[in-house]
Amino acid sequence: MAATVTDPVLGTIVDGRYEVISRIARGGMATVYLAQDRRLDRKVALKMMHPHLADGSDVVARFRREARAAARLSHPGVVGVYDQGTEGETSYLTMEYVDGVTLRRRLGSRGALSLGESLDIMEAVLDALAAAHRAGLVHRDVKPENVLISREGKVKVADFGLARAVTEATMSSTGALLGTVAYLSPEIVTSGAADARADVYAAGVMLYEMLTGHQPFEGETPIQIAYKHVHEVVPPPSDEVAWLPFEVDEYVASLTAHDPDHRPRSADAALRALRTMRSQFDDKVLALRAAIEPDEVSELAHEATDDVEREGHTAAVPTTPPGGTVVLPIGAVRETETAPVPDNRRRRTRRRRAIAVVLIMLFVLATAGAGVWWYLTIGPGAYTTMPDVVGRAEATALTTLEDAGLDPSTSAAYSDTVPLGHVISSDPSPGDRVEKGGSVELVVSQGVLRVTIPEVAGQAEAEAQQTLEDAGLDGTIDVERVWHQEVPEGTAVGTEPAVGSVVNHGAAVTLQVSQGREPITVPDVVELPADEAEQQLLDAGAEPQFDDEVFSDTIPEGHIVSQDVVGDALRGDLVTLVTSKGPELFEVPNVVGQQYEDAEATLTGLGFDVDRDNILGGYFGTVRSQSVEAGSWQPRGTVIVLTVV
Repeated sequence: MAATVTDPVLGTIVDGRYEVISRIARGGMATVYLAQDRRLDRKVALKMMHPHLADGSDVVARFRREARAAARLSHPGVVGVYDQGTEGETSYLTMEYVDGVTLRRRLGSRGALSLGESLDIMEAVLDALAAAHRAGLVHRDVKPENVLISREGKVKVADFGLARAVTEATMSSTGALLGTVAYLSPEIVTSGAADARADVYAAGVMLYEMLTGHQPFEGETPIQIAYKHVHEVVPPPSDEVAWLPFEVDEYVASLTAHDPDHRPRSADAALRALRTMRSQFDDKVLALRAAIEPDEVSELAHEATDDVEREGHTAAVPTTPPGGTVVLPIGAVRETETAPVPDNRRRRTRRRRAIAVVLIMLFVLATAGAGVWWYLTIGPGAYTTMPDVVGRAEATALTTLEDAGLDPSTSAAYSDTVPLGHVISSDPSPGDRVEKGGSVELVVSQGVLRVTIPEVAGQAEAEAQQTLEDAGLDGTIDVERVWHQEVPEGTAVGTEPAVGSVVNHGAAVTLQVSQGREPITVPDVVELPADEAEQQLLDAGAEPQFDDEVFSDTIPEGHIVSQDVVGDALRGDLVTLVTSKGPELFEVPNVVGQQYEDAEATLTGLGFDVDRDNILGGYFGTVRSQSVEAGSWQPRGTVIVLTVV
């Protein structure tokens, strides 16, 4: 507590904005404080890089570059980076404040975690790392100290960018790498190189620690631990926790493979494998936890060590805290040809267990006589040869093993090559020496994995593709662009095969994505008969709508007088049509007996044309007859001949 009270940063205001309230933690790279952002009135975590790491512009430049990259990473499982700047000679980061504990403290208080909780935390960590790997970021310092668990149980990964910035600068200036030796992958130790697979390795080591309560490699000095990372393989967790399923051993082995090419290529691949594995365990298995008492003394020692800055070479450091940051010369440990082959680890595990059983049997049978002891424990009567049942039907294989005096058990797995109900593999392998009455595990084929096509209609294109992948479809996903009247552009319409179809996991799927409403050309249908005009518009993709009828002296009755849309439009657009009622009709008046001038004025006023036909010279000027019968209805412009006397 004394170190915290005398910290000169407490109570100060950094960069005129962040009021430092208390110190949260101190590590090999930086000190983290709880601060109040006066501008936005919120609590933040203020990470201030140690001044000795900021010597020279190279470190500061790298720190700023990586901070900007980390700030662009937005994911609910990643501690957000809000701001970056300098205070005097010290660079700082302002980050999201997570009210909770680190995974290191959780392990310190419980000793080990249950299988279910370990896989939950691992899933959240890999999900966050996957987002970073897709963005081209490598964490380089995955460890329990950088995994935060909020009071609500949410898991977040911290410190993206800082480890890489400081490590690259240290490598370029001193030829050494800076990191947490307990979680460093072999290639980082030997060459300083790191990609997404180095994060996968560190996550695998962290899973081992959650399950067993301790790290796989321990030593008095960091150089000893680094040597083990390069020259040994991470042992199966079941060596420490016997009840752990075989699948967990295999999963840890794949993540911590000595050769990076044998690991999952990124956290995405590791996450998919974890979810597949977890689906095979029931709630009872997930609730099991290793019987390890919490090591409070170890946790306090770690916290005390974490408050001490480490400088110089690793050889000068007598001990290594669980998550302490150390400086290790690149190439201080070199890879040799004597590294063990990871593929043999499962056989060695069973051999160790077999030796333990043999030792117990030796103790029990020693009193029964040396001859009986020899025959039953190491003599020919204790062993048989594992029959070859791979490829056989399950019932046949079980009968063969039982006849050989073995105790078979089965588990199921999907296979693209082995028929349903036939044996994929056996443990021990065919031809191996096995104890009589010993356990034999068979993996029986469930046939090709069949997947149900999920509903994707209404989802954005990227979301729909992810839904298909999450459903277990790992074949080709082709995108077909289609016109659609109702679904917006860029939104999924459906799939081929259709939703609900059951297909092989590697089947090709066509994702139909809307490109909006289809453009059309509306034809000019003026003067066409109404029914012909309507059909032409429907054929073009438009929706005709008859609005009104008007008189027309030029357009025949029932033909189109006008339309409101011609040319470019979208399928389904309305086109309003006006039809002709033909010419307007007027009643012809009776003008017989009127003077011609009056009769002519009356008729022309109604729109008729008037011709004069005189009889006897039309001397009197009186209309004697009219050519169109009075009272009839005639269109405008009709010629009416008046006979005048």
